[in-house]
Amino acid sequence: MEYRSIEELLPRSGWSVYRLVRMAASRALELSEGKPCLISKPTTDKVTTIALEEIKQGKIETRQTAEKRADKKKSSL
Repeated sequence: MEYRSIEELLPRSGWSVYRLVRMAASRALELSEGKPCLISKPTTDKVTTIALEEIKQGKIETRQTAEKRADKKKSSL
């Protein structure tokens, strides 16, 4: 298993450890229920490892982050 620094992951969760844990847990549950993986990883990786990597790569984001990004797009148009 690859080590992920919390400093790499926290910005993706709005600097909230609680939110980061909830994001990873929710995504890991989705993966275990059969939802498709958003990154190319070996199938031998555990769902929690895949979920954290998706968060690190920016494939999963908080609702607040998505709303801020959408607001920026609207204001630039």
